[in-house]
Amino acid sequence: MRLISLSPILLFLAGCGGAEKTPDRPSPLITLEAVALHEFSDRYEAVGTAIANEQVTVTAPVTERITRLGFSDGDYVRSGQMLAVLAQGQETASLASAAARAREAEQQLARIAALRERGFATKSSLDAQMASVAATRAGASEARAVVADRVIRAPFSGYVSLRRISVGAVVSAGTEIATISDSSTIKLDFSVPETLLGTVRVGQPILARAAAFPETPVGGTISAIDPVVDPATRAVIVRALIPNRGGRLKPGMLLSVALQSRVRSALAVPELALVREGDGRYVYTVDKDGKAKRVSVSTGGKDGNRIEVTQGLIPGDKIVTEGVVKLSEGAKVRVVGDKPPGKAAAAR
Repeated sequence: MRLISLSPILLFLAGCGGAEKTPDRPSPLITLEAVALHEFSDRYEAVGTAIANEQVTVTAPVTERITRLGFSDGDYVRSGQMLAVLAQGQETASLASAAARAREAEQQLARIAALRERGFATKSSLDAQMASVAATRAGASEARAVVADRVIRAPFSGYVSLRRISVGAVVSAGTEIATISDSSTIKLDFSVPETLLGTVRVGQPILARAAAFPETPVGGTISAIDPVVDPATRAVIVRALIPNRGGRLKPGMLLSVALQSRVRSALAVPELALVREGDGRYVYTVDKDGKAKRVSVSTGGKDGNRIEVTQGLIPGDKIVTEGVVKLSEGAKVRVVGDKPPGKAAAAR
């Protein structure tokens, strides 16, 4: 029995299989865009707390019973408006007595002055009565001030807090009657690192957003910069004023604030067009032969999905914006919108 060698047959079959060619892959399809100028700015974001333009807690000056209230929950009160009246019966009586003594002293002074003119009273008696009039008038003024202390008034216009006291309650000296807030303008305090102090100035505009109204940003301006840097945080407190139209912002709210500086016009590329490799930054262009070419660029700030380019490109340069991940240096590419060579020839 003979053994037939299979080697030549296997080699023949292998040769037949190798004759088949792998079909060529189509060139990557890309989109080109001309580089243009875009407005950039250095942007710093912080969080601040809203503060009323003016706010005060009005308290009872003495321990006394409340006889009348002049406000309801959340009312808007005018400057000088009565907020509460404390019991003042004894004080009113004292005022009436002091006023009566003052009138009596003034009448006695008039009589002595008339006698003095006719020579029936001495100058010393006239001087003594004048001093008595001054003393009684001072006593009446003091009694009047004591009565006035029992009437508590608003020091400025604003909204009062929710009422926590009632008529008939006895309040001690220092007990809160109401908190008044003038929130027509909101003060917004936020921290800025000392390294950015050179970019902050009084009068600089800011943009703030409240979590309650995220779709409605409000504008303001920086009104003051704390002259002292906090040694613990290495930051400084900056205060901005925000007009509170409609009273939507409330004291105590947390607001995010954006601060812009160094507004400038510079070349920009889409973020997806930028290739990062280590410390290098690159974009792709297409040369006259339709091949991808990698160009090194230097970048700066960012605005949305646009990246600032400071070196490497000039206005009008066309860069690859879509299909970047499929490219390599020298790769043949197809541009969206271009006609294939076969169809172009047929058209001619």
